[in-house]
Amino acid sequence: MNATTQQSDLPRPVEILLVEDSPADVALTKEALQDSKLRNNLNVVTDGEAAMAYLRRTGAHASKPMPDLILLDLNLPKKNGREVLAEIKADPDLRLIPVVIMTVSQDERDILESYRLHANCYIRKPVKFGEFIEIVKSIESFWFSIVTLPPKSGS
Repeated sequence: MNATTQQSDLPRPVEILLVEDSPADVALTKEALQDSKLRNNLNVVTDGEAAMAYLRRTGAHASKPMPDLILLDLNLPKKNGREVLAEIKADPDLRLIPVVIMTVSQDERDILESYRLHANCYIRKPVKFGEFIEIVKSIESFWFSIVTLPPKSGS
């Protein structure tokens, strides 16, 4: 079997949408995912309006793939993460995509509101570099090695 055949036998890359306005957190997430055992494509948008345009495939995002997983910060410009989460979970075409809240907030109200809006999990971003990398790797491992995700429709 040659390298070309082996590559085509691999499953398609995992599509991850990161909705994050912090360049440092984007860079850390990219670094953590580069070392992954799974092939993945990380797409990044930096505000809530861009997230919804991406998910609805409008404008510059018309040809973007639907994500298998969304990593969503709560504190975003233009439209906050709570609003984005509410729109995703209210939309029949989007609601099955798992949404992982990744935020610095430890506020109990943020945690409760996120779960009330049907977030799949809530993770507080660690401050330390190594811990941040481990969290991202754990998220990827859990959602793409352990969990069975719903099949994509309309991709």
